[in-house]
Amino acid sequence: MHLASPTPMTGDHLVTSDGDVVVYPIDHATFAARWKDKIIYFDPVGGGTRFQRLPRPNIIFITDIHGDHLNAATLTAIDAKNAEIVAPQAVYQQLASDLKAKTKVMANGDKAEVQGITVEAIPMYNITPGRTGHTKGRGNGYVLTIGGKRIYVAGDTEDIPEMRALQNIDMAFVCMNLPFTMDINQAASAVREFRPKVVYPYHYSSSDVNRFKQLIGKDVSVEVRLRKWYS
Repeated sequence: MHLASPTPMTGDHLVTSDGDVVVYPIDHATFAARWKDKIIYFDPVGGGTRFQRLPRPNIIFITDIHGDHLNAATLTAIDAKNAEIVAPQAVYQQLASDLKAKTKVMANGDKAEVQGITVEAIPMYNITPGRTGHTKGRGNGYVLTIGGKRIYVAGDTEDIPEMRALQNIDMAFVCMNLPFTMDINQAASAVREFRPKVVYPYHYSSSDVNRFKQLIGKDVSVEVRLRKWYS
């Protein structure tokens, strides 16, 4: 596997057997990717100006109902009605009727083909007593398979068994943000277990991502990529 170096104009490249996937961090849990002629948005929130330098999306993945993942005004601003949306049922129920018609609902464990991409819906939930914001089955993480490469987007989750059991992940986006998801120790422990080739800390707020990188260590073949997710 080859991952090209990032540049401000192109983002990070994941080379696949069917063209590069180019990743653009935007803010917190929001990012975009380009694959051939497809533009993919993940949890687009924050208003249309965040996306004004990017093309309109062909596919939108939404993980959960909270405001840092789902925002109706942003979906309107980015012309989401012209895209295919992938979301859990809880998100679908909050969408406008025109967007519901464009939405593929996926439950945890479902698998589907979306515009040439194989998509698996992965559970995301809290497991620590007292952390109750994310119940099992409501939201989705996603694994996208593109050109033989597998990209994992965790969503809001802790170090759940389903994450630890993942295999053959080439690129992972893993959250760490107390008190809502998990701390850096949980995140590092899980990453060391499922061992993606590359991991991006995202949705991390004030978490110490440099310490997270140290916790991953050098005895496992995991590259930690620290990118600018906050202005």
